[in-house]
Amino acid sequence: MQESVLITGCSSGIGIATAHYLRARGFRVFTTARREADLAALEAAGFECFALELRDPASIARCVEAVLSACDGRLYGLFNNAGFGQPGAVEDLSRDALRLQFETNLFGTHELTCHILPSMRRAGRGRIIQNSSVLGLVALRFRGAYNASKHALEGLSDTLRQELQGSGVHVSLIEPGPVSSRFRANSHQAYQAAMRPETSAHRACYAAMERRFTGEGPVAPFTLPPEAVAQRVLDALTQRRPKPRYYVTKPTYLFGTLKRLCSTRMLDRILLRVSKAELK
Repeated sequence: MQESVLITGCSSGIGIATAHYLRARGFRVFTTARREADLAALEAAGFECFALELRDPASIARCVEAVLSACDGRLYGLFNNAGFGQPGAVEDLSRDALRLQFETNLFGTHELTCHILPSMRRAGRGRIIQNSSVLGLVALRFRGAYNASKHALEGLSDTLRQELQGSGVHVSLIEPGPVSSRFRANSHQAYQAAMRPETSAHRACYAAMERRFTGEGPVAPFTLPPEAVAQRVLDALTQRRPKPRYYVTKPTYLFGTLKRLCSTRMLDRILLRVSKAELK
């Protein structure tokens, strides 16, 4: 039987790369996107695609109903990939900006997962794969909303993994560092929509961020193509005992190790040097 996998956030980057990667390896891939143009592009590429807005419970319910109908209720895998990063200092984040970050990166992802789980429980098998981040392990300046959403996703996923013991459904976290995608461009849009740099105590840092957003700039060290994440998704889907966590890129391995070995103050000093270097 051909295994079916639902992937969120397939308009670009990791989502679409993973969709192609899994389809080439025999999976039946259900893709999702928010915008009509992206759905049309997915359809033109030969994918079964569904509209999904994670901030809208009705959209989540419609998508799940359509996907489960298409696969006769036998969805094997869910890759929760959709998300974005809201830049800005913590003291400058409005409640609305923080809420929007969590609506997509946590609340919508959680609701979609809860809609899918009953069918996996009935089947006695399934894989829930969460696309987290190295920033689910450590925190960097001016990424407070994103850091918080990914730390929350990790806590929720760790708990869910324990609660699903014995059900046949496994939960894995993917933790990428820098990966080639539209993440920076999307973050710039979120920054422009939510931040008011002219009134902030961090005006100088925001100016440097703007230059980084709008300039070509060098590619971050150790950046990998999105297929590096797709390989880990395949592992989480096919290994008999999938790992709770899959690191992707050298920075994730480095910071994961430093978090275990360093004191909090020492790790803070290292992370501050990293974020300062980014804004030069």
